[in-house]
Amino acid sequence: MKRCLITLALLLLPLTAMAQEATSVVSPLETLAKQAIIVDAETGDILFEKEADTKMPTSSMSKVMSMFIVFDAIRQGKLSLDSIVTVSDAARSQVGSRMFINAGQKVKVEDLVQGVIVQSGNDASVALAEAVSGTEASFAELMNAKAQELGLKNTHFTNATGLPDPDHYSSARDLATLSIALIKTFPEYYHFYSQKEFTFNGIKQGNRNPLLYRNIDVDGVKTGHTDVAGYGLISSALREGRRIVVVVNGLSSMQERADEPAKLIEWAYREFGMYSFLNPEEAIGEVKIWLGLIPTVKVTPERSVQLCLPRSAKENVKIDYVVNAETPAPITKGQVLGKATLTVPNKPPIEVALLAVEDVGKLALPQALWVKFKRAIGKE
Repeated sequence: MKRCLITLALLLLPLTAMAQEATSVVSPLETLAKQAIIVDAETGDILFEKEADTKMPTSSMSKVMSMFIVFDAIRQGKLSLDSIVTVSDAARSQVGSRMFINAGQKVKVEDLVQGVIVQSGNDASVALAEAVSGTEASFAELMNAKAQELGLKNTHFTNATGLPDPDHYSSARDLATLSIALIKTFPEYYHFYSQKEFTFNGIKQGNRNPLLYRNIDVDGVKTGHTDVAGYGLISSALREGRRIVVVVNGLSSMQERADEPAKLIEWAYREFGMYSFLNPEEAIGEVKIWLGLIPTVKVTPERSVQLCLPRSAKENVKIDYVVNAETPAPITKGQVLGKATLTVPNKPPIEVALLAVEDVGKLALPQALWVKFKRAIGKE
């Protein structure tokens, strides 16, 4: 980004810091997934989507919400990782993927957490649901309440496992939103999602996320599969400090589940970059002060702006600065004296206040009268 230092004094004047006419271009992307989305986790920018709001069976990907509720219960002190849970018959009898707990067995919450995240255990999911809420049905009510709180518009849960139910569904967009919320809300527990294996009751099972075994910076999140949903995966990658979340569903095989999200992740990092605009430590101009102890005060942006953009579009961002023509003293450090407006292709304008960098006191009365007199006779 080009930087400029400007002095603005007499008129309200918009100034263009950067303007280019080039168009934003990214290479085309297709996927075999029926539903898919790529989201930049920091900005929330959607880099690619396909049927992202279509309601779909979630299979075990809904366990991300189950763990959100469990982690929330731990944070509230209702459970701890060292708490002991007695396994019920209902938990033990779950079909599908399991961590192989037995009815009546006493198991640490931390083991059950790993059983859900690493082994995708339906038995562990129900055991934790009962530990938090008494029954799986009441736990599902907590899941739905949290879904509403997070703004998940196309999501409804009926169980803690993701086993098929016509009223149990979500969307690619909602699952991405949920996953980003979990990563940001519970960073102290996120390490479980990159754990590659877990042994319980003498049975060692590997994490079902195929991308953890590829060198593409993936550290989570959750697989899913049922006959009705097909193969799905929520994957999250952190590369050079920038996190991308990809959700795919409706794939026809485990191989496609491994290859398609990997392709989407690499495309996102190749085609998009994270760029910073405005610097709160750097003055962009000065505002004239009327009757001040000093004639002008410098202004700086209130904050920087981070944008995830196509690499070909970074030069298309235009910044217009508008500052007060003249502001009467006294001036307080941090006082708003103008604004910067970023115009970004295909995005709403972004406004950032311009702030005074220091206090400016007012002239004493005799000096103020003299300045007013000089202006009145055209000498100031």
